[in-house]
Amino acid sequence: MDRTLENLITEYARRINTHQFALVAPLISEDAVFWFTDGSFHERDSIQRAFERTWAVIQEETYSIDDVKWLSQDAQTAACVYTFHWQGLIDGAIHEGSGRGTTVLRKGKEGWQIVHEHLSRLPGG
Repeated sequence: MDRTLENLITEYARRINTHQFALVAPLISEDAVFWFTDGSFHERDSIQRAFERTWAVIQEETYSIDDVKWLSQDAQTAACVYTFHWQGLIDGAIHEGSGRGTTVLRKGKEGWQIVHEHLSRLPGG
């Protein structure tokens, strides 16, 4: 597996934890499509609003990704699945959760970027 891709996924989670979309944005393609439990978001501006809404609701959120399994990789595309975890304050109380994710990446003139992310609850959750 290309270490660049593994590092990108790790760096993506690290940048999410800054709660500064300007740091996350370079890892996301302008034409990306993200599917979250609360909706579908097309293009980076819409995705930014979704991230910022989440950060506003979940204060001090920490996000992590583990158990990454690469399903496919060639010179221009790659796809992986993983488990994600989050924890933060909602209305002053600690909440946490986990789910499963799928990320598709494309290599272009900007380097590797996320073109699709799909986060969902774990089965039975």
